[in-house]
Order: sequence, then C-alpha cells, then structure tokens
Amino acid sequence: MMKRVCFYLFSALLIVFISSCSSTRNMKKGVSIGNLSEAEYMEELINRSPAWDAVTAKMSLAVDLNGKGPTKVSGTLRMKRDEVIQLSIAPFLGIEVARAEISPDGVLVMDRMNKRYVQVPFDELKNLAKADLDFHTLQALFLNEIFLPGKKTLTVRDISSFAVRPENENAVVEVKNGKRFAYRFRTGTSDGLLKESHIGLSGTRYGVNWRYDKFRPLEQKQFPGTMTVSFEGAAKPVTAVFELSRLSTNKDWEAHTEVPGKYEKIELQDLLKQLIK
Repeated sequence: MMKRVCFYLFSALLIVFISSCSSTRNMKKGVSIGNLSEAEYMEELINRSPAWDAVTAKMSLAVDLNGKGPTKVSGTLRMKRDEVIQLSIAPFLGIEVARAEISPDGVLVMDRMNKRYVQVPFDELKNLAKADLDFHTLQALFLNEIFLPGKKTLTVRDISSFAVRPENENAVVEVKNGKRFAYRFRTGTSDGLLKESHIGLSGTRYGVNWRYDKFRPLEQKQFPGTMTVSFEGAAKPVTAVFELSRLSTNKDWEAHTEVPGKYEKIELQDLLKQLIK
C-alpha cells in the first residue's frame, strides 16, 4: 500500500503539471469589489501576498483513489522558493519510506523501502503532456498564491491579465485570454485570503481543484492548515488532503536529495504501467 501511495502522489503531481499551460476566458470589465475597482482589488491581493522564501510543516496526507476511503500517511512538507518542493513520507517513528521532490529541473520520486527511484526532467514531461509545464505553477499551488502561467513572479504590472467578479463574500479572479486551460481563484473580500485555485481543461469536465482551509498564523500572516486537492473528470473520485501543523519558515535544511548509488532507477513508462494496474 505504501508503494501505491508513493506512486499515486507522483501521478497526481503529473496531472497538476499537465494543467500548467495557458490561460482562460475574458470577463466583463468595470466591476467593483466592495469599495475597490477591479484593478485596485487585484493590486491589493498582489501587494498583500506574504511571498515566504521557505515554508516547512508536519504533514498528514490522506489519499482516496476511488471514493472507498482514504489511505493515510504522515511526514513532512518542505519548500524553498524557486528551488524545491519536498514531500517526505515517514509513517513509522519518523523513518522516511518515500520522498517526492520537485525542482525547476524535474521530478524525483524515491521508494526507500524497495531502494528504487524515478527521475523525470521537465523536458520529458513537456513531451508527454504536449504542454508548457512550469515548476512555478505547482509552487504557487502549494504556497497558497495566485499565479499567472508562464510567469515566475506576479507583480502589479500583471493586473491587466486578470478579470475579477464578486461572488457573495468572495471575489473570483480569472486569467484572461484562455486557450486550452482555464485558471480561476476564489479569494475572500474581507481578508484577501486565497481560498481556492482551479485549473480546468477548457470545454471538458477535467480539472484540478486546490482548496485551502483552516488558516493559521505564520510570521504575522496566514497560511492554510488544510489543502484539499481534487482531480475532476475521472470515472472514480480522486482526492488528496494535506493536514499541516507546526508551520515554520525555517531554511536550515538540504534543498536537494542525492540518490544512493545502490538504488535502482525505474523508467517513467514502467511507473505508468504500475499506476494503471
């Protein structure tokens, strides 16, 4: 079961990567959010973004592959901006059994119990997905940030790339000029917190929904204590729930993992065959 969780986590990340292409549809201009114009609201969101350089947390991960109930594991989540995202699975007395590491170069998944690994460069993922895959999209999803596909950093100069509309106590932000993918963000108008990010394949039911809840203090800002990732459109429901605790901005940890020489490398094609069994 641990092998299946590790491999599923990798496949889930692939789905997110495949969704990191281009943008969404145009919306009407001239709306107002409270006392702010559309552009003023976007400027507030961008300026108030915490933009942490690093975030670490204890993690409880529950993965449900078919709606029959989740498989739960524990571990840690570590992130360094523009460098790496590490998910370590350590369910037994803190002993790591698996690790997924995403960097701008690609993805590494290590199965320490069976001493094997998968390492896939982004160029290979781009060819597989036939899309312009981007590390910074996934980074923004994990860091609870609004993003613009293809942009490393969001600034006030990017305001014209978004459209905003009110929705009850929230404001929905969408990326304009979409082609294949639609990007939607739901924010709270009272606190400016990003509550939900959605990436959908235009004209289909397929998409990834990333919901944020139970915000907790982190350096006088707020970070979600729960992230719920849902993969839409499949025949069976697929979800992954991250429960985070002991949040920190500690940078004192190794950003990149060295693969031991005795580990066996598994090709991506072999991994995909095991995923669909």
